[in-house]
Amino acid sequence: MPERPGGRPPPGLDGAAAGPWLVEALELQAPGRVALTSHREGPLADGRFRVATSYSGLSAGTELTFYKGTNPYLHAGWDPLLGVFSPDRPAQAFPIRPFGYMEVGRVCASRSRAAAEGELVAMAYGHKTGHTVDPMVDRFVPLPDDLDPLLGVYVAHMGPICANGLLHAAADVAGPGSVQLGDGVRGRDVLVTGAGVIGLLTGLFARHQGAAAVAVADATPERLRAAEGLGLDAIDDRDGDAWLVAKERWRHGPGDAGADVVFQCRGRTAALATALRSLRPQGTVIDLAFYQGGAPEVRLGEEFHHNGLSLVCAQIARVPRGLAHLWDRRRLAAETVDLLRAHGQAVRQHLVTDVVPLADAPTLFAEVAARRRHVIQAVFACGSGAQEAER
Repeated sequence: MPERPGGRPPPGLDGAAAGPWLVEALELQAPGRVALTSHREGPLADGRFRVATSYSGLSAGTELTFYKGTNPYLHAGWDPLLGVFSPDRPAQAFPIRPFGYMEVGRVCASRSRAAAEGELVAMAYGHKTGHTVDPMVDRFVPLPDDLDPLLGVYVAHMGPICANGLLHAAADVAGPGSVQLGDGVRGRDVLVTGAGVIGLLTGLFARHQGAAAVAVADATPERLRAAEGLGLDAIDDRDGDAWLVAKERWRHGPGDAGADVVFQCRGRTAALATALRSLRPQGTVIDLAFYQGGAPEVRLGEEFHHNGLSLVCAQIARVPRGLAHLWDRRRLAAETVDLLRAHGQAVRQHLVTDVVPLADAPTLFAEVAARRRHVIQAVFACGSGAQEAER
């Protein structure tokens, strides 16, 4: 068995692939404190299979809310029957292990017909070196051999989030009929507010699905360069005038200027205000952002009211009403695979800014939270992924 730096054996199998194994996982012990911990699991049970993690992606926008202690689940619990948050019973408490939802790895042992040994799969099981899968409970997506394994971090959850945004735009145009993913953007002028991973992938989806034009507004030079690298128009919003650029660029007639649809992908209410201001009359904002506080910048008596705008929340837990029989998470994942097959090299070059060993994750969290380090997409490498990163 190969040795790791420091003389420790690699986390994973102790002997046969289906025998006991040691799993290392990131644990969020308290706000601002992440540690790498380990636990041992017994032999593989019948009907299950094991995945040895290659890569685990950091969803910075969501995970840093837990790291900073601002996530609403730390202060209130979701009532699924009433559809409201209850502040008297927080849904999560520290320590949290594991956390994260962008994993890809290879099946290293299988006692199930659902997956064969050696198969590459995308899942959402958190930052850890391996996972034992119950196919009756866990969602997994087999990946094709021609896909860069690192890009598999987008397939199980992050990519479907973005595809679901386009699906909501399609339903907004075509109604609850048999819509195609591009129906809401094809031939239309599209603005994306926020050039994080979700914004950039959503913009790339819109371009891939035939939008007439796709512009991305952000204030960070590195993210604007990434947008340009993906073939998207970049609008520098450091002065807060992105809405004016959209209005001047897309003129449809007297009193009719702005984007046909805006995908709002930044968790700042000022960005939502920009999104609403950028729309042409009776346009729609498809909102994929995650907000944590109030919304003083969103002045609903102004553009929202006078231009008759619509605001649609698109979250991965729900496809548009009436489309559940046609669209599910697996189909959204398949659309993500198609996107990555077409644009994978550009995504790898312009979105993935950092690939670091899982053991370095605590340092990366601290540096990003303190704004000492800027990342677009950070990926933690484990096992075979770590070996590839070293090469």
